[in-house]
Amino acid sequence: MKQKEMSGAIDYKKPMTLKSNIRKYWPYYVLVIPGMIYLFMFHYVPMFGSVIAFQKYSVFKGVWGSKWVGLENFRQLFKYPDFSRILINTMIFGFIKTILIFPIPVIFSLAINEIRYMPLKKSVQTAVYIPHFLSWVIVGGMIFDIMGKGGLFNIIRGWFGLKSVLGMQIESWFRPIFAFSSVWKEAGWGTVVYLAALSGIDPGIYEAAEVDGASRFQRMWNLTLPMLIPTMLTLFLLGIGKFLEIGFEQNYNLLTPMTLSVGDIFDTYVYRVGILNGQYSSTTAIGLFQAVVGLILVGTFNFIANKTTEDGGLW
Repeated sequence: MKQKEMSGAIDYKKPMTLKSNIRKYWPYYVLVIPGMIYLFMFHYVPMFGSVIAFQKYSVFKGVWGSKWVGLENFRQLFKYPDFSRILINTMIFGFIKTILIFPIPVIFSLAINEIRYMPLKKSVQTAVYIPHFLSWVIVGGMIFDIMGKGGLFNIIRGWFGLKSVLGMQIESWFRPIFAFSSVWKEAGWGTVVYLAALSGIDPGIYEAAEVDGASRFQRMWNLTLPMLIPTMLTLFLLGIGKFLEIGFEQNYNLLTPMTLSVGDIFDTYVYRVGILNGQYSSTTAIGLFQAVVGLILVGTFNFIANKTTEDGGLW
């Protein structure tokens, strides 16, 4: 035994059993229990409600007493006159959020990471992620005030001799406003994850690159950015699963009757038709359709990531 220790040989032990692992790390398992309960109650139990999509659901008869209609709700969904419009709108907003806005938190985090004066760095970081804590009700109200007839936007237009306009009533302006409001509210919060990833990079790598004569831009482009790729890939795969689930709050609080044709998405349609009109079966079918599309997208992009990148995808 002593000879093994002196020679540096490794004394392999038997793998730890589940029972011994729980006995040793039981405090960590206890901490996980509330999260597991939440996950089970609010993510797995509601899956049972998906059966409503295959029924002519009645709140008086319940799930067990409602008539089974098979795929009829899906057929009616695809025959719905406005289905194509709502699907196209949802895909456009999904593209804006998942593809166009996705790189902006990366750019923010790289820029903030290059600030060397710590008080300024902390101030900038705080300023960009504070909007995340505002609800879309507040943000929507602010945008309507800014774009209103007497708002800041029209005041600035008046300086250049332009007439006042009701910006929130113009169809062609809705999607740019959606994109800018998404960036302002959420992009800063996304930098938190990337800055956390950057903090784990060994400073010695930068020192070695500096000794070799690499400029700050070269160090950022050739060292920092490649090391962020695994984190970027993980967040992208998690985001692509919600490609058709844009979120109800933002669009609902920015919509007006004049912009309904370009801003109406599945989430607002589900609220308007499912909750207000009580058509639970058809709107449940929409939710199931969104989930299946998200699963297919995640599986597809995860397969591509495993084939094209060294770190691979989520699984």
